[in-house]
Amino acid sequence: MIVQQNVSIKHLNTFGIDFKVDNYVIIDTMQVLKTLSEEKKLLKHKIQVGGGSNILCVEEQLHATLIHNQLKGKKVIKETEAHVWVEVMAGEKWHDFVLYAIENNWGGVENLSLIPGTVGAAPIQNIGAYGVEVGTCVEEVRAWNWNDKELLKFKKDDCKFGYRTSVFKEKWKQKILITSVVFKLDKQHHFNTTYGAITQELEKMGISTLSIKAISDAVTSIRKSKLPNPEELGNAGSFFKNPTIKISHFKELQKEHTLIPSYTLDAQHVKVPAGWLIEQCGWKGKKIGACGVHKDQALVIVNYGKASGNDIYQLSESIIQDVQSKFNILLEREVQILSNRLF
Repeated sequence: MIVQQNVSIKHLNTFGIDFKVDNYVIIDTMQVLKTLSEEKKLLKHKIQVGGGSNILCVEEQLHATLIHNQLKGKKVIKETEAHVWVEVMAGEKWHDFVLYAIENNWGGVENLSLIPGTVGAAPIQNIGAYGVEVGTCVEEVRAWNWNDKELLKFKKDDCKFGYRTSVFKEKWKQKILITSVVFKLDKQHHFNTTYGAITQELEKMGISTLSIKAISDAVTSIRKSKLPNPEELGNAGSFFKNPTIKISHFKELQKEHTLIPSYTLDAQHVKVPAGWLIEQCGWKGKKIGACGVHKDQALVIVNYGKASGNDIYQLSESIIQDVQSKFNILLEREVQILSNRLF
């Protein structure tokens, strides 16, 4: 096991923030994981990352051990006429896995194309896009328990998937490290094109025959047109969750904001697009110093080159305050904030 000290993590966060960590360890084998488990001092303050696409550090020096999950590999563990079960190691890039599934004609994750990050991070956040959440096709999550030094298996129901959350983001946060995920994928495809602009994009691309590749291509095209490439402009994708509010609250808002969009969740609640709320507060395209809100997507905060993590955090605070003042809705960050105050 190699422990690097005082390492810059600029390359390991899609915001491109230049911060350092006291210790940095790459987990690329189960043996390294087991060896690290014996190092209590290193594990006292730890942060776990995969692709760094959902983190924002507000410190210049993070007094912690940053554990970089680089476990790699994919294998079919079970197969029937209708389904295939594939175990994918946590360090694999998510989009690479989506392309692998499409190449093998396995459906279920095509709507989640081009989402940044790793396979291990996907169930933590219960990533979702265009009417699909990853929790629908997760069969099992396998994870290392730091305290008991053993491998745990979480069946789908154990994961307690919700909107951008799971048991791994709540009860088990930082207590385990996800090692692999078992996905149940479809050989008999069920296409989901009702959400967003997938149908229009397929028409624009001249595609009349549906396939999982066609849907993946359409989603990829939409995401590229809406979201900035982190390699060109630092960002972490959607910075805020879409808030859920009571229908009674929504009806009150409709009196003043007749065009406010919503998605019905149940008899008592609706979901309101955070991007719309932020745009109505005048933040879309606004630049504050070295950071700002993207000109095409109000959900995305961007680093124009030399912003600090605290600059971006303070911008998000201002947005949260404005939305709460105008709509009485408290936005919740989707991005994980890293700070020495957490330890």
